[in-house]
Amino acid sequence: MPVLTRLIPSPVVVDISSGALDDLAGLLADQRISASGKLALAVSDGSGRALREKLAPVLPGADWYSVADGTIDAAVRLADGIKGKRYDAVVGLGGGKIIDVAKYAAARVGLPMVAVATNLSHDGICSPVSTLDNDNGRGSYGVPTPIAIVVDLDVIREAPPRFIRSGVGDAISNISAIADWELSHKVNGEAVDGLAAAMARTAGEAVLRHPGGVGDDEFLMVLAEGLVLSGIAISISGDTRPSSGACHEICHAFDLLFPQRAGSHGEQVGLGAAFAMHLRGAAEEAGLFADVLRRHGLPVLPGELGFGVDEFVRAVQYAPQTRPGRFTILEHLNLSADQIKDAYADYAKAIGS
Repeated sequence: MPVLTRLIPSPVVVDISSGALDDLAGLLADQRISASGKLALAVSDGSGRALREKLAPVLPGADWYSVADGTIDAAVRLADGIKGKRYDAVVGLGGGKIIDVAKYAAARVGLPMVAVATNLSHDGICSPVSTLDNDNGRGSYGVPTPIAIVVDLDVIREAPPRFIRSGVGDAISNISAIADWELSHKVNGEAVDGLAAAMARTAGEAVLRHPGGVGDDEFLMVLAEGLVLSGIAISISGDTRPSSGACHEICHAFDLLFPQRAGSHGEQVGLGAAFAMHLRGAAEEAGLFADVLRRHGLPVLPGELGFGVDEFVRAVQYAPQTRPGRFTILEHLNLSADQIKDAYADYAKAIGS
């Protein structure tokens, strides 16, 4: 009898450790990603400058490209800049926007991409998706999974704590997203990829139940590993289902309805996940989400993000339009504005506002 299996798209190397950047050149050479050192490195104009000064001497064959923002235009400009120059790989060195721009540019010119994360704000460090701003707001673009992931915990510690907190919100929202996926399976017969679901849920639970905080190296390791596993889960399933449900629909609604006032991705999906758990009638889980979010300094009420209750209700009602065809607790309940307002009042009371 033949043994049937499947190949999982994943990085060839994942290095999460203190001092990981110190041997970036050696890692790329040892893994046969770039023995020649001929690399295109994408960095921001801000924090990327200090890292460029540190790494330029050990990467003499690299060319450096400044990325102004996280737009589709910036990604196309980067791709045009590196096209035809015979690089071995593209390295995105920075936060989520830089990595997303580098992933898209690398895909556009057919080069492997190495993600070197300087913060842990979301699971984009390892996902096969680039989220980029465009003329219509924000779009998600399919790209290959990064060939290597490097996370230097010494660098992560120096990042503003709000970026780590954002990653916490994104990681634990997996649990809500999986609940939505399973609901769609029960109601609509949508297939659930068990391996992808298990991986994403495990990543979320590890972060949710870890007693450490943003200044704790052990917690940072668990968070980094959780975000990497979330990205691989998306690669396995072939879409964002393992980490994107009602929580992300609410987040995208904030982004589209209030583009100048929206908070960070992780803040919004964390709040969305806690509220979605409440809508499912999972009072204990919603309370746990709220407690963990509060402990890490993340918002659990829209007022903590600068939004009024009516604005939150508007975002929740609009949320299903952000992902047409996706079935979550929001589509299942199909609540009116008044019903959402009543549900929110119950949620705020239940979590002890």
